[in-house]
Amino acid sequence: MVYHLAKTHSLVNSWISELRSIASQTDRMRFRRNIERIGEVMAYEISKTMPYNAVDMQTPLGIYRGVAMAHQPVIATIFRAGFPLFQGLLHYFDQADGAFIASYRKHDADGGFHIQQEYVTCPDLSGRTLIVADPMLATGSSIILALEELEKYGRHAALHIAVVIAYSEAVEKIEKKFPQAQIWTADIDNELDGKGYIIPGLGDAGDLAFGGKVKG
Repeated sequence: MVYHLAKTHSLVNSWISELRSIASQTDRMRFRRNIERIGEVMAYEISKTMPYNAVDMQTPLGIYRGVAMAHQPVIATIFRAGFPLFQGLLHYFDQADGAFIASYRKHDADGGFHIQQEYVTCPDLSGRTLIVADPMLATGSSIILALEELEKYGRHAALHIAVVIAYSEAVEKIEKKFPQAQIWTADIDNELDGKGYIIPGLGDAGDLAFGGKVKG
C-alpha cells in the first residue's frame, strides 16, 4: 500500500516545493524543519492505523472512558540524512523507541557504488509497529538492506516506510520485496540519474540538512 501525500493538495505540497527549490535550500534550518513537518503529518496518519485499547481516566469530576495506543512504535532511521524525518515522527510518537542504522554509499573503482552497512542498534521488535524513516527512496538498496537486518530483531506486527521523495521503480521494488509494508511518501518522481539520484528530486538531503562532507 502506497500513500502519496502530494496527490491531495495540502501544506505538504508547499513544504515539498520549498525543499526542492535551490533558492530555499540555502536556509538549512528551514530545510530540516520542512522535513520534520512532513514527518509529523506522517506520524499522525500512521497513528490512525495502529491498535488502541480502552482505558479509564480519572478527571477532576469523574471517570472518562478513553483510548490509548496498545503499544509504542519503534522508529528506525538511517544515518545521517534520516535524522530530521525521524525527529518529526518522534515529535508525535514521543514515547517511541528508536533504532539506528549506519550505512552509506561506498563508491567502487569502476564508478559504481554499493551500500555499506556498519552499525545497527535496535530494541526487540516482536509484536510492535516498525516505522523506518529515510528521506529519499532512490534505488531502494539502503532500505532493503536495513529491513533485512531489522528482521533479526523480532517479527514486527506492522511495517511502515516513511520517505519524503520516492523513485517510482524503487517503490515497486519495495512492494514486491516487502508486500506487507505501508509506504508513506510526500511525493514520487519517475527518473533516476546515472549516479542513483532522483530526478528532479531535491539533491543530497544529508548535505542540505547538515552540510557537506569529506569522502574518505
